[in-house]
Amino acid sequence: MALNVVIMAAGKGTRMRSATPKVLHQLGGRSLLQHVLDTVAVLGTTRTVLVTGHGAEQVEASASSGTKLGITCVRQMPQLGTGHAVQQAAPALSEAATTLILNGDVPLIRPATARALADACGGQHLALLTVTLTDATGYGRIVRNAATGTVSAIIEHKDASNEQREIREVYTGMMAAPTALLKRWVAALRNDNVQQEYYLTDIVAMAVAEGVAVVTASAGSDTEVLGVNSPAQLADLERRFQRQQADQLLDVGTRLADPARFDLRGHLHCGQDVEIDVNCVFEGTVRLGDRVRIGANCVIRNAELGDDVVIHPMTHIDGDTAGVKVGAGSLIGPFARLRPGATLGREVHIGNFVEVKNASLADGAKANHLAYLGDASVGERVNFGAGSITANYDGANKHRTVIGNDVHVGSNCVLIAPITLGDGATIGGGSTIAKDAPEGQLTVARARQISLKGWQRPVKTKR
Repeated sequence: MALNVVIMAAGKGTRMRSATPKVLHQLGGRSLLQHVLDTVAVLGTTRTVLVTGHGAEQVEASASSGTKLGITCVRQMPQLGTGHAVQQAAPALSEAATTLILNGDVPLIRPATARALADACGGQHLALLTVTLTDATGYGRIVRNAATGTVSAIIEHKDASNEQREIREVYTGMMAAPTALLKRWVAALRNDNVQQEYYLTDIVAMAVAEGVAVVTASAGSDTEVLGVNSPAQLADLERRFQRQQADQLLDVGTRLADPARFDLRGHLHCGQDVEIDVNCVFEGTVRLGDRVRIGANCVIRNAELGDDVVIHPMTHIDGDTAGVKVGAGSLIGPFARLRPGATLGREVHIGNFVEVKNASLADGAKANHLAYLGDASVGERVNFGAGSITANYDGANKHRTVIGNDVHVGSNCVLIAPITLGDGATIGGGSTIAKDAPEGQLTVARARQISLKGWQRPVKTKR
């Protein structure tokens, strides 16, 4: 079945109190609109039309960069209601298709639900997506014929009588219709209502008058049809979304200390017997091997962790575009930071207040305290002392430090790149090394120690 999709994304979102267009606010690390586009991508559409208005340039740029869908953008200027929005989209729609209408601020609609709605239309009916809510405030009510139970109208909340407001079955803002009929119906809309807007819901009465069956499809839950109109609603939907993701991980055996204190803003792939403590945030694409343990309050982005890796609390791993890789059996943290390009071998130890950037550490290397390794290649079984750093930046360019196997770097050393430390070299504590150190030898570069007899500390002057 040929399928057009219209995504309504023109609203300003006044109650968001933000300069950012409403549909570009983030939910789970992606914009509201991107969630909808991801759903549409699964449906196999003939044509996708995005209706923009407020912040049109930003919205259109985001849509174009965030999906491989071929999207036609039309602008609704000014915004005169949902019916008016579809009027702008109508010329871009293929008539030999069903048209599915979705909302850019309703991000969690499932592909199966969207497909069921299109199927209910079947190219000949007007199909409405409905849900039953305990509190239906703000939603259009589904009015049914008392005798037959068929849909006779949708009454907007603002225009509903007190009796109609008691109805709990509501229209979600999403529908599907034969395109030729939809075009004719929206062309005939009028704005003689309280808001003086063109309501798309008025086409229900037109369908009934013409004898076109008005059918419904039901959403699986209220979560997938909830829209975002305020920061409070966005926060509520964020927690619902995160709980959904947490439940999916629990279902495959991942142990979450508290599913209510877990945030996934991307894609998380977990091996067997993974344990994740509270208040951890995962962003981008993260892969965890078998038996990985993540301590409390960690942030991990774009990283791959091998089997049996332990990430102690308060660790920050940010792979950005370059990624971070941690080999099997490694121990990281607490309070460690792995930056883009950090590649660690097996059983590497990175301890508290150690930062690694664009550096590789081979199997068994250790930097356990208060160190910086930037733009470095570190060999096997290296011990990098507390307080030591690679001085990789000369004020204009970055340079690389190469440390061979079995090197011992004492505490409080500065290695001024470019420099190479040969296999088995030892660097005496407190050294500033600016030349290559030969393998197997002790290299020391520090001032001669002296003690001054008779020296006294300064005394504070009394006033």
